[in-house]
Amino acid sequence: MNNIDPNWPRLVADIGGTNARFALETAPQVLQHIDVLAANDYDSIVEAIRTYLARVGNPPIRHAAIAIANPIVGDWVQMTNHHWAFSIETTRQALHLDTLILLNDFTAQALSVPQVGADELVQVGGGQPLDSAPKAVIGPGTGLGVSGLVPGQGGFVALAGEGGHVSFSPFDDTEIYLWQYARERYGHVSAERLLSGAGLSLIYEALAVREQVDRPTLTAAEISERALGGHSPLARLSLDIFCAILGTTAANLALTLGARGGVYVCGGIVPRFIDYFPTSPFRSRFESKGRFDAYLAAIPVYVVLNKQPGLAGAAVALAQHLHQAA
Repeated sequence: MNNIDPNWPRLVADIGGTNARFALETAPQVLQHIDVLAANDYDSIVEAIRTYLARVGNPPIRHAAIAIANPIVGDWVQMTNHHWAFSIETTRQALHLDTLILLNDFTAQALSVPQVGADELVQVGGGQPLDSAPKAVIGPGTGLGVSGLVPGQGGFVALAGEGGHVSFSPFDDTEIYLWQYARERYGHVSAERLLSGAGLSLIYEALAVREQVDRPTLTAAEISERALGGHSPLARLSLDIFCAILGTTAANLALTLGARGGVYVCGGIVPRFIDYFPTSPFRSRFESKGRFDAYLAAIPVYVVLNKQPGLAGAAVALAQHLHQAA
């Protein structure tokens, strides 16, 4: 008797402009054979997937989900930060799959939040979350990802939006100066313009110009290192302001969604300085909303330390899709 379930394993992927991460999901949220391929080494997404599958022994795959750093509108995908362009349906046929779904990479990160274990969360203030309430998800990294999780039948539904591109709202005179500095250079100043790796560098640059001091061009990681090492007061001020702006933006999102289920901070930047973040200006700014101070003070904020949220979220999206199809 053949006991092999043809629905498993499933292929999940998380594809950015630089790297393509793959895994086999062998049971619900059991990810094995995680591998990272350099996207530039492959002419097409099909070639990259076939290479990965060959590495893991070419198991029979019927269902796949790909989280990708791109908006998904229709069948044709043209990657913003990479040369891959493809039809979802043609890719499905080329790989002989029954199911292939694509979703935005931060939507996938949001879907992974309910799967994260307590040991992968660091709480920064607030009380207990309300399980039945929406959750807010925000993630500064290469850009600024913004999403929300709304309770629905059979689990949470992730909102697929572009909230990182809302207009930046200054809180004080220094942030008004930063807005003016960025506006002169870029025109519209989005939240992402300051809440990203490049944004932290922009804050540092603008403050150096204001203080009329020489400034080397530094990456976000270098600014963080100098700030926390006590080597640069300007770097420390930049990091403090970055965290304060994140507090304002996260609070705006929490109020918009009614996110009494908690605010989850994802992305690659904040975990780099997780020891500093709880004592940064983030939480005090998060709660600084006048008549709604108490409302926000009750909402817990969690920093998510999960290493592969895109893969986990892609698996959730695929499970939801197959459940609805059935």
